[in-house]
Amino acid sequence: MRTMDTGTDAGPDYEEPAAESGDSGEAAAPVPQSRRMLVLCAVAGFVLGGGVLGLLWSLSGVHAGALDDALAACQALDRVGELPDTSRDAQPSLTPGLTPERLHRMTAARELSAAAAQVNATYQPLADHIDGVSRMVLSLHFNDISGQRHLVQAQEICGRL
Repeated sequence: MRTMDTGTDAGPDYEEPAAESGDSGEAAAPVPQSRRMLVLCAVAGFVLGGGVLGLLWSLSGVHAGALDDALAACQALDRVGELPDTSRDAQPSLTPGLTPERLHRMTAARELSAAAAQVNATYQPLADHIDGVSRMVLSLHFNDISGQRHLVQAQEICGRL
């Protein structure tokens, strides 16, 4: 590429030398700096910030949510109320059916305990015992010895939470 002023060849990256401050009265134009460093710093900051945010998010609520679910399962089990124990009766009399609200609370306790166990395996025994109680309650077989044992174990675990 030929310039018209000087008649010399100039490439696309050609820069004219800055004039000495003493030679002429004109001020030297500042040389534009490369934006590579700025872009590199911005990308590095974005990646680092995203990594820290992801780490904090992953550590913040997983186990706390499991504990909240386990506590809510225990509260729902407690709100089911006193369950009849006919396991000691030789001929159990007919027990009255449970209200739909109590059955819903029992189902909620089972689901909440299963959710807690899925997130944190330390709540698996609670989920297993509440599931055993739930099977006894939903089938209305209150003479089930294992169901009554599951109820006692679930209440003990809930007392320790």
